[in-house]
Amino acid sequence: MNRRRTTRVRTNVVAAAAVAALLALSACESSSDAPAKAKSDAGPSVVAPGKPGEPAKTLSADEAAKALPDDSPNAADFGYAQMMIEHHSQALTMTALVPERAGSTQLKRLAERIAAAQQPEIAAMEGWLKKNGGDKAAQKGGHDHGHGQMPGMATEAQLTQLKEAKGAAFDELFLKLMITHHQGAVTMAVEALSDGNNVLIEEMANDVIAQQTSEIERMRRL
Repeated sequence: MNRRRTTRVRTNVVAAAAVAALLALSACESSSDAPAKAKSDAGPSVVAPGKPGEPAKTLSADEAAKALPDDSPNAADFGYAQMMIEHHSQALTMTALVPERAGSTQLKRLAERIAAAQQPEIAAMEGWLKKNGGDKAAQKGGHDHGHGQMPGMATEAQLTQLKEAKGAAFDELFLKLMITHHQGAVTMAVEALSDGNNVLIEEMANDVIAQQTSEIERMRRL
């Protein structure tokens, strides 16, 4: 985990400690006498754990609130969401061919799992883009890959070849193309973790890495 993400995790711990302390102090305040209440009017303090090797710090409520991380989406977040929607869409195009053209029952089941996972992910990323400004924000710049240059994407010629194949030949080509496709998705997700800033995009990217790495290993065993 890089330094920025380590800081984010540590800050989230601070924020959680702040919330817990505020709740505890509020409960105590309701049962205290008037002088104690007057003393607490200045606002409760929060003990925040320090960095490794450093002492804890005492923060005011305002300081604890300001310590919350800023996860405002940046260009890399928008670029990742937009491109991953297209990337996943091609995977769905490929899996849609499986029921009629695949020879392996195991491959058919794998394709069903891929489609069942990636369709909701597309919906989640579309919802995230809509909530955060979508195309307008993404057009400000960011990701280096054009939509036609995303890692792992099958070419039109490869898709045509897949559509014309059947049985064992289809199975072999599908696995070859989908493994490459998944590897590209993992590469994109790693870039999003490195360059992005939004917590939800980070969570989606981590899900892609975990899920598609597992599926790559499963496909290699077929």
